[in-house]
Amino acid sequence: MNKLWVRLSLGFSGMVLLAVFGVALAGFLVGLAEQRDRQEFDRTPPKEVTELAGDLSSYYRQRRDWSGSDVIILRAQVEDNIRRRHDRTLVYVLTDAQKRIIYSIEPDQIGRPLAQNNEDNLIPIQLDNQIVGYLGLVSAFRFGDDDPPSFLHILGQTLFTTASLVAVGGIIFGILMSRTLTAPLNNLAEAARSIGARDLSKRVEEKGSDELIAVTRAFNEMAADLESAEQLRRNLLADVAHELRTPLTVVQGNLRAILDEVYPLDQSEMARLYEQTRLLSRLVNDLHELAQAEAKQLPLNREETDIARLVNTVSDTFRPSAEAKGISLDSEIAPNTPTIQVDAARLTQVLQNLLANALRHTPEDGRITIQAEPAGDSLRLSVADTGEGISPEHLPHVFDRFYRTDHARTRDRGGAGLGLAIVRALVEAHGGSIKVTSAGRPGQGSTFTILLPLRS
Repeated sequence: MNKLWVRLSLGFSGMVLLAVFGVALAGFLVGLAEQRDRQEFDRTPPKEVTELAGDLSSYYRQRRDWSGSDVIILRAQVEDNIRRRHDRTLVYVLTDAQKRIIYSIEPDQIGRPLAQNNEDNLIPIQLDNQIVGYLGLVSAFRFGDDDPPSFLHILGQTLFTTASLVAVGGIIFGILMSRTLTAPLNNLAEAARSIGARDLSKRVEEKGSDELIAVTRAFNEMAADLESAEQLRRNLLADVAHELRTPLTVVQGNLRAILDEVYPLDQSEMARLYEQTRLLSRLVNDLHELAQAEAKQLPLNREETDIARLVNTVSDTFRPSAEAKGISLDSEIAPNTPTIQVDAARLTQVLQNLLANALRHTPEDGRITIQAEPAGDSLRLSVADTGEGISPEHLPHVFDRFYRTDHARTRDRGGAGLGLAIVRALVEAHGGSIKVTSAGRPGQGSTFTILLPLRS
């Protein structure tokens, strides 16, 4: 199965089995070395053993019998020597010629035949070329008839049991860990399918490793952007339909009235119809221009432009309108304001839209100020007024298309709601930025600030 959790599970299981195999191999090698040492010990008895066999032969030559305290004394002496020399539980066993135990550290073994598994460790004791007994060096727990498990056997069983438990536990842990790691990815896949099915409200819980959290956060941000874009698209369609419906309704109604001879076909009626077509044309042109700018496809005719001259020209154009409303229009241009590479016509359009917006919201005896000055690597242009200001809840949305702070949507004050959206699109097309600040209180007005890079 080509699934990530399966691959991770196999990977975890492989590592666990490899580690267990390594431990088992190490234990096997240790046991093998132990067995080899014991075999070597059995093939070459220690010097003390052979000397003791000779002493026992002499003892039997003298006594013609194994009874006596000398054997017990020798037993204590030899056992102490053996325990000091070898790190294992080895004891001496003395048998007669029929391999019946004469001496043993365990009294209940005396008189019993020596187990067959110990016969290979016997050293014959001879007298006149006749075997009179045997001296054996065996493990203390190997006197019985049954052969107890060897160290290697015990080690193998222990390692096998341990390795089996560890392997099963490791595989279960690997599967659980793999499912835990891949669960966020499955959630992402399910959310992506939901997004594809137009359920743009779907979000994924941010959990897991830092990398998965980063991916999940990016996915949620993408989903939020898509949801916002979809909402904007719906709003755009609704607003365009709304903006087009009014002039079309007026044109259609007037034409119907003319056809029904309710209105005469005179010059005044033609002028009203013409004004409505101009409104439609302007709205369509604004939408087309905004769409081009947002798609980064708006052509710009950049040339070296004298900003001071451009600002003064725009100010002179609007000054009569401002004076007619009793508004003071001033321009403040820093002496060191440089020339920059911009599309003069587009920048003029930006300033005109901002000034028109300021005039619309500034009362009589108010003031509008245009400033231009260098600001580091940028040119700062600002349009400030002393009008009614913008409420804090409206500030984040003033550059959205078709957004009006006046929800009554009156044409004499709100226009089509595209002016500031076009301003932001044109400024960003030049690589600049625009922001608005306002205290939201009448008399303190609003300030729109544009930053344009000096080098494009």
